Amino acid sequence: MKKPFAAAATAALAVGLGLGLGVSAPPPATAAPYCGITWGSAAKVKNVESTAQITGVRTGRHACFDRMVVDVKYKVKGYDVRYGRVYTEGQGEYVPLKGTDLRIIIKARTYTDSGRSTYDPPNWDNVANVNGYRTFRQVAYAGSFEGQTTFGLGVRARLPMRVFIMDGPGTGSRVVIDVAHRW
Repeated sequence: MKKPFAAAATAALAVGLGLGLGVSAPPPATAAPYCGITWGSAAKVKNVESTAQITGVRTGRHACFDRMVVDVKYKVKGYDVRYGRVYTEGQGEYVPLKGTDLRIIIKARTYTDSGRSTYDPPNWDNVANVNGYRTFRQVAYAGSFEGQTTFGLGVRARLPMRVFIMDGPGTGSRVVIDVAHRW
């Protein structure tokens, strides 16, 4: 025998569900972007050639990302930065890196019209000291050929990254590559 209260509760629940007043699950939780970073890890490409010349590479640590800056004489206009194997310019030899491979092609050369070098790294497979960085593991120079220069950046994992060009100082420019510490 059913108790009157149980029957009334069952009837009320059936009516509520029929009217769409049923209990629903809360919306799925969404995490806020890490430090506001919404960059993603897809390729970043700006395919414009230039006669700019690379003069230096430097790196820096920030609260939410590690940064690589390529200094350029004149205005650089293009780049192709993506996760994937890194090969030397001209010869096509694989460049082994510590960590996950991030290939950086800058549409600028490391030589003048007369063939004089504008950039001569002290150590090709360790262009910048990144010991103690949270994301960067290694910066390698893979050469310059036919107006473009390739660098390999070994990173801890496939993480969000962004690339942009900054004007200055003077008539020069800089290509900036930031890689987040985490998703």
